[in-house]
Amino acid sequence: MASETGETVREFDSPLSWIDSSLVTVALVSTAIVVASGLVQVSFGAFTMSVGTAWAAVFDPLVWTNPQVLLRLFLGEGLGNAVAAAVGLSTAAVDLPKETLIVWQIRMPRVLVGVLVGANLAVSGAVFQAVTRNELASPFILGVSAGAGLAILLSLVVFSGLAAFLPLIAAGGGAVAFLLVYAIAWKGGTDPVRLVLAGVIVSTVFGSLQTGLFFFADDLGVVQSALAWTTGSLTGVDWEQVRMSLPWTLVAVPLTLVGARQLNVLLLGERTARSLGMSVERVRFALSAVAVLAAGTAIAVAGIVGFVGLIVPHMVRQLVGSDYKRLVVACVFAGPALVTLADVGARLALSPAQLPVGIVTGLIGGPYFLYLMRRQEGLGGL
Repeated sequence: MASETGETVREFDSPLSWIDSSLVTVALVSTAIVVASGLVQVSFGAFTMSVGTAWAAVFDPLVWTNPQVLLRLFLGEGLGNAVAAAVGLSTAAVDLPKETLIVWQIRMPRVLVGVLVGANLAVSGAVFQAVTRNELASPFILGVSAGAGLAILLSLVVFSGLAAFLPLIAAGGGAVAFLLVYAIAWKGGTDPVRLVLAGVIVSTVFGSLQTGLFFFADDLGVVQSALAWTTGSLTGVDWEQVRMSLPWTLVAVPLTLVGARQLNVLLLGERTARSLGMSVERVRFALSAVAVLAAGTAIAVAGIVGFVGLIVPHMVRQLVGSDYKRLVVACVFAGPALVTLADVGARLALSPAQLPVGIVTGLIGGPYFLYLMRRQEGLGGL
């Protein structure tokens, strides 16, 4: 009878039963922060407009009642018109007011890129923390950020004609760095502690190589651009960066959600995972590849934005628990909230000058971990 009752409960158990009030709260609060930050972002710039005017421009009916406008923005002029024609939409140009053009063409991409960067870095950090069973792991600690950054700097300084392939180049650099970390840590298998130590080694070496590349740059503009990449910046991003990062985000995030069960099993320890039939090294490597893709996507459009992949998974773990299905979804909301809020600070702190957003996230992340170190015993292991 008890067995029949259990089967009945499982039969009528909702597929969304893992969504609880804490996850909904994190999602709603994070969304509110992103919306508020976005409203501030689109209100400030060289062309002054009030918050009300900016808000009206965001919700301009001419944009939302003409889908071809959004298709051109998200897909580009050529592909957007082709898709619009294929689904029977008009391809005629829409005459938008000046305020709407400024908000949508110039200011909105910065908000959207911040959202995509935050989601990718937070998800990447969450995966690396499960793979290494160490809540201090992140793309930065494991050398992935350094590898992606080095690949991008090589593209900017040495192979300047490859700018269109930056996401793939960044992911390739991150993958090479992580493969090197894996090789250094391998000793009849890998160990979470050895992975972190190998990551620190690779990150240090690649960071030194990044610094050395500056001596080979003759153009001051290239040096300034490279410095922006190494500190992490959303200044000057446009729809090209949105179109560059959105497809890879739509690959990495769903793959991470699909792998949430495997991430939960990895947290139980290698011995338990193997006893449950898991090929630990194969799963660890595959999930790490997804995390490298997510981190490389973020770094390709914004540079090395530190601490996001470290502190966001840790923060949401305190709020929604350690189940990775909830944790990944919470990271997708909380990561954008942190990056967009930090970018508001970066933009307004020394106005009219703008700080790189990576400096602000570092100023947030450092004190936060100092607080945790003082408050929490045994910080590090999962």
